[in-house]
Amino acid sequence: MATSPVEHLSGLVVGVVESVAPDQVRVMLELDTPHTTALNTGSPVAFPRLNGYVLIPHEAGATVAYISWIGIERSPFPKRSGLKDFGLIDLPFPLRKMAVSPVATLTCKRDKTSRTQYVLSRGVVAFPSVGDQVLIPTAEQIEAIVGAKDTDRRVKIGVSPLGASTKIMVDPDKLFGRHLAVLGNTGSGKSCTVAGLIRWSMDAAKKQMSETGKTGRPNARFIVLDPNAEYSNAFRDDPQNVRLFKVPPVSGDDRALQVPAWMWCGHEWTAISNAQPGAQRPLLMQGLRDLKSGSVSRGSREAILRRYVISYMVRVSEMLSRGTIAFAGSPRPRFECAGLLNGIAKDCQAWSGDLEGQAQTLMQNAASAALQIEQSRKSGQYYNDFLVSDLESIRSSLEDCAKVLPDVAPEGPISEDSPSYFDVNILADHLERIAVEQGAGVAGFVATLGLRIRAMLADQHLGAVVNGNPTFEAWLEEYVGADNASNGNVAIIDLSLIPSEVVHIVVAVLGRLVFESLQRYRRDNAAGESLPTVLVLEEAHTFVRKGHEESSGTATATALCRETFEKIAREGRKFGLGLVVSSQRPSELSATVLAQCNTFILHRIVNDADQHLVGKLVPDNVAGLLAELPSLPSRQAILLGWATPIPILVEIDELRADQRPHSSDPDFWDVWTHEKPRDLDWKEVVGDWVGQVKVDETEDGELLENVGE
Repeated sequence: MATSPVEHLSGLVVGVVESVAPDQVRVMLELDTPHTTALNTGSPVAFPRLNGYVLIPHEAGATVAYISWIGIERSPFPKRSGLKDFGLIDLPFPLRKMAVSPVATLTCKRDKTSRTQYVLSRGVVAFPSVGDQVLIPTAEQIEAIVGAKDTDRRVKIGVSPLGASTKIMVDPDKLFGRHLAVLGNTGSGKSCTVAGLIRWSMDAAKKQMSETGKTGRPNARFIVLDPNAEYSNAFRDDPQNVRLFKVPPVSGDDRALQVPAWMWCGHEWTAISNAQPGAQRPLLMQGLRDLKSGSVSRGSREAILRRYVISYMVRVSEMLSRGTIAFAGSPRPRFECAGLLNGIAKDCQAWSGDLEGQAQTLMQNAASAALQIEQSRKSGQYYNDFLVSDLESIRSSLEDCAKVLPDVAPEGPISEDSPSYFDVNILADHLERIAVEQGAGVAGFVATLGLRIRAMLADQHLGAVVNGNPTFEAWLEEYVGADNASNGNVAIIDLSLIPSEVVHIVVAVLGRLVFESLQRYRRDNAAGESLPTVLVLEEAHTFVRKGHEESSGTATATALCRETFEKIAREGRKFGLGLVVSSQRPSELSATVLAQCNTFILHRIVNDADQHLVGKLVPDNVAGLLAELPSLPSRQAILLGWATPIPILVEIDELRADQRPHSSDPDFWDVWTHEKPRDLDWKEVVGDWVGQVKVDETEDGELLENVGE
């Protein structure tokens, strides 16, 4: 490329290529190459500098490489052309050398005004050869290397400390469209980066709307799952643009968090109740189908009695189907038959008190007939053989009772996964009724299941969250967002007070409902278009922890949460759902979720296992750049992946103090020395914790009782 402007910049030559390998190029620096600062680029530039950039021209443009090693090696004194060095004694001479790693290709073109424009593309078109010149890039070239294409210059997230403080611009389509991972140790600036990305994206969208004459707020949706209550104050300066959901009781503009249990699918109910696969899980699914379809209600006592009667009929018929061996012959079946008849007699007699008229009479007749047969076959402490006619007559009496009792048919074929409202407080009772129909053995298995469900609903914090009764439409509008984001762009869901044993289920339900709502939006949309939405998962290593498939067959809350977000990571992009995972322990994250993230923002990472994992996940040739991770200062991060042509070091823009998430380091010394006083009232804390009644005294001396919601 003899006429290339890059090649003509001979004054920028700093060395020559000494050796070439696919991952590393060795360069020998010229004797007059700058030692600290280069002034020949148009503006002072620090050179040579680790992780800085150099250019190696070739026929297609220039290969961009970053400096991965700088050192001095003892070599014979170089023979410089045009200089009289031949009379010098040939002693070892210190020569400066460096190793660079090729990462991209820089080409140039001219626009309509004949102005040279540089274009950076990922990958190496042509590797250099030994003896090729190495150049220090100019300010314009640095901007093309660390900056973005014109079409991608949409949101500024920081500056490049190695590129003359050039602005780092990203495209939200690339940043969020293929999932983003923000990784780094605690205190490295992850939360501020996430909050900044949301804020800067909205600011950039508002600016473009203003320039094009559009009014209103951006049609954007950010949903932040916040387990540590960090983001509560991050967007307080624009209260109309944020919806904050907290565990009741709430105050001010905050909203009560509601994840109603009737929205949960069968798999989520199985995990929260720890239903075992033998008897408990099928009964739980049946109970959910009954309640969601409306076939059971608290007041349909006669319909419930009809089901009990039919259950007894089924047991009698089952005994007859096995032949006389089931109720005659050896003592054991005779005792079992007597026990069944005795149970029918006692239950029918008790049920008759709930009935009137013909139904009451038939129920009493069935009770008398069962008792009479049972007594007639009794001989001391034993029973004689029962007859087929005995059981057939009892079945006939029960059938007469069932005919006069009303039946409540399901409203439709509703699945246990349908988000259809039902009173979750009667679920445990209904499961026990179903178990009674199946026999005493099944009832014993279901007792513990009902106990776990009642305990969950009785929890002070969780009960208020899962017992809500909003319409499904209103819930989606609140949590996913209204039409044109008229109720705000950001939904922050504070999970800090949800009990740890159920927080995984709540997070899994929220993630699934957001994902499925976007799925159905695209399916029902006439044009098949998606609704772009960003789901932010803080402390992701807690909720999508890597693990092995459970061999017991019992669904766990942890596994369910991981499966939900793995599905979002795999399929969310198709439906417009972008996932942002923020974690301080990437080595504990699900490999599936990390593998689906196409852009990474890496803050300081010290742990060896985390560094090793990040090194394997990143496809680019950036081993030298990643070696800087343990020493990165706060706010500095490495941006790499789909959102940037080459990996670059970014100094993230700083947020104002009132715009930062509440994740700053504690002020131990200032509190110890009373520079920042702390008022302490454990009584108030305990009262809120255990839900006790708080007593306040008014100005008139009256006592007011305030009970937490």
